[in-house]
Amino acid sequence: MDDEKPITEQAMETITSAVETTKDAAVTAVKQVKKAAKKVAKKVAPKKPAKKKAKKAAKKTKKKAAKKSSKKAAKKSAKKATKKAGKSKKAKKAKR
Repeated sequence: MDDEKPITEQAMETITSAVETTKDAAVTAVKQVKKAAKKVAKKVAPKKPAKKKAKKAAKKTKKKAAKKSSKKAAKKSAKKATKKAGKSKKAKKAKR
């Protein structure tokens, strides 16, 4: 420290420089933390599928749903047909 300057002035300069250094370090630390948080968020966040892939997936699900419903409809109609056939045979037997 300078002997020519009063002690209070020297102390103020020292404190001021310490505060500025601390402030700079804090700003740098905050920037680094923000950067790291963005990286983590990118890795953790669910990835959005591309539009083409989403459309393809939608088409596939539509096709699958259509297949299932057509199969169910075929089964139901087959069941109804067998029931009707069975009823008509029973009715014929009953009439005899």
